[in-house]
Amino acid sequence: MAKINIISGFLGAGKTTLIKKLLDGAFEGEKVVLLENEYGEVGIDGGFMKDTGVQITELNSGCICCTLVGDFTVALGELIDQYNPDRILIEPSGVGKLSDIRRVVDDVAKTHPVELAGCATVADVGKCKMYARNFGEFFIDQIESAETIILSRTQMTTEPKIEQCVALLREHNAKARIITTPWDQLEPKQMLETIEHPTFLLTLEDLPEADHHDHEHHHDHDHEHHHDHDHDEHEHHHEHDHDEHEHHHDHDHDEHEHDHEHGEGCSCGCGHDHHGHHHADEIFENIGVETPKKFDEAALREAIGQLEEFDIYGDVLRAKGILPLTDGRWLHFDYVPDEVDIRYGSADYTGRLCVIGCNLKEDALKALFGV
Repeated sequence: MAKINIISGFLGAGKTTLIKKLLDGAFEGEKVVLLENEYGEVGIDGGFMKDTGVQITELNSGCICCTLVGDFTVALGELIDQYNPDRILIEPSGVGKLSDIRRVVDDVAKTHPVELAGCATVADVGKCKMYARNFGEFFIDQIESAETIILSRTQMTTEPKIEQCVALLREHNAKARIITTPWDQLEPKQMLETIEHPTFLLTLEDLPEADHHDHEHHHDHDHEHHHDHDHDEHEHHHEHDHDEHEHHHDHDHDEHEHDHEHGEGCSCGCGHDHHGHHHADEIFENIGVETPKKFDEAALREAIGQLEEFDIYGDVLRAKGILPLTDGRWLHFDYVPDEVDIRYGSADYTGRLCVIGCNLKEDALKALFGV
């Protein structure tokens, strides 16, 4: 009987980092495989994980939802049949709904010898309030559908901020274990034990109601943006009525908070009422590029730093890449608003770049990176 662990989390929360930590000592003696579902056609995280030595299967054709359940079910079944693993780690897309993943795993367990041994959601302590307010349909589903919530970056904030975040999470999940200790103070086995021995177990009946509406994907959102800049506060104002929206970004030290004031029922800032009835590709956009171009390191670092310019490039919520440099090295980077991780890493089969956000300006983004 293979154990399945699902590690979910919104864009840039730290899912891949957590999985790397778990692989670094939590599964000794076990045959582990990783099934990743990335949003977009260009998968990046598999490249970040290649040095772990774990078998990785990527599913990049879209977010796992009812339109991709068939593909995901087949991929999971084939993975079990081909590798006969002791453990399967599933890393869903950051904009996927965890409740959908759990239902698929439950279906697969009816025909294959697997069991869901623990389901966790990683939440960035500095962005919980912003994501709950603006992208609640996706973020809150991940919180409600987990037995364990693992706060990331708690070492970078204050105790009152952590307490505020925990209180917000408790509004949506009163029973889950919430890990607030900085990760570097916990052993991998400690974290796995917490994930696999929660205080309660969710059943399918406990999950957010499944979305049964017509799954046609439309991309005709017409957003008109008005930006007023205050030099002391980084504020973005989008005035709207119905199909326009106010988009207000407050920077409060470690919290990049986006306050959207818009039509009743809207939680993501798209100007539409989508209370549990939308797919990721109705709300979010992604741009994926593969390129053999070799980049000047200084110019590349400068380009990554400019992703904050929302009026030029759109609202970039996540960007990541594995790109070759002119000196022969490879640069790996992860970007979320207000935080960038840039490091040297292993070569990949070609340079790859992925940007996820809302109202992205594709031509400007491609020009920024020269691809």
